[in-house]
Amino acid sequence: MHQIEITYTRNLRTQCNHLQSGDKITTDAPVENHGSGEAFSPTDLTATALGSCLLTIMGVAAKTHGINIDKSIARVTKIMSTNPRRIGKIIIEIDIPYELSTKEQRLLNQAAKGCPVHHSLHPDIEKEININFTA
Repeated sequence: MHQIEITYTRNLRTQCNHLQSGDKITTDAPVENHGSGEAFSPTDLTATALGSCLLTIMGVAAKTHGINIDKSIARVTKIMSTNPRRIGKIIIEIDIPYELSTKEQRLLNQAAKGCPVHHSLHPDIEKEININFTA
């Protein structure tokens, strides 16, 4: 059974519906690709998925080991390439606003390496991931 239903609404926009929860996401083509840029583009969602996955996988490890990473932030930069038009590079800066031990930092860094979105992206997409632990 499918989990997501996507409807092309009009003017290069789609409405994406997560069937289990009812959550919805609207996508729009970016301005440089004939859209209005008023919502996430499909490639924005790809880059966003990587940042969200990294925080989620780190969150699972943190919860398992009693580490607080609440209020951590991932800042995502997507760089497009041409010929063919595709995502060329994704830069993720993760700020974890806590003083953590070297062991805890190592555990979270290791957890991030297990991100399934990272492993699902084409190897030609350059991925730069920086995790900063700051109090």
